[in-house]
Amino acid sequence: MIRPAVAADRAALYEICLLTGDAGDDASGLYVDPGLLGEVWVGPYLALEPDLAFVGDDGGAAVGYVLGAADTAAFEQACEESWWPARRARYPDAPSSGELTPDEELHRWIHHPPPTPAALLAEYPGHLHIDLLPRAQGLGLGRRLIDTLLGVLRQRGVAGVHLGVDAANHRAIGFYEHLGFTRLGPDHDGSDGYLYGLHL
Repeated sequence: MIRPAVAADRAALYEICLLTGDAGDDASGLYVDPGLLGEVWVGPYLALEPDLAFVGDDGGAAVGYVLGAADTAAFEQACEESWWPARRARYPDAPSSGELTPDEELHRWIHHPPPTPAALLAEYPGHLHIDLLPRAQGLGLGRRLIDTLLGVLRQRGVAGVHLGVDAANHRAIGFYEHLGFTRLGPDHDGSDGYLYGLHL
């Protein structure tokens, strides 16, 4: 079933984020702090865009989620004002050069999140993230989660959405392209990934 996310889902969604955080595979072995990925990719949405957070539930536990923002520029500003400051106090900034650990790379992201280019937002002002545990994949749940979120965004008059995907995550790339997302180019954040967009 698909249902709105609630505050009590936070720990489960953080865990899903970690278990799918290595190009769709388990990232548990990469991070010293198991909650760090969730602090970047889940927490802000639950706190700032709760009406655009949906959970795939197998009847006993969360097995996936989709999170989004209708206005990416406003969301990024809200993060600056009310989400990142507490995390910046908790996680030290990382050096701007040299080899960084996966934890340090996210510390640097927390302190210096790359703004989404205005040219992209003019056409695709919204964005989304979706993750499903392996046991929930291939069952149509991912499509239903995205359709649920996109339905709400269409009701709000959002013109388009974008997302980033790791270049190594071939299953996700195929999934997005099957849903009609178009590859726009390399991801704007400098990572080894692609940017996809969909007009609504």
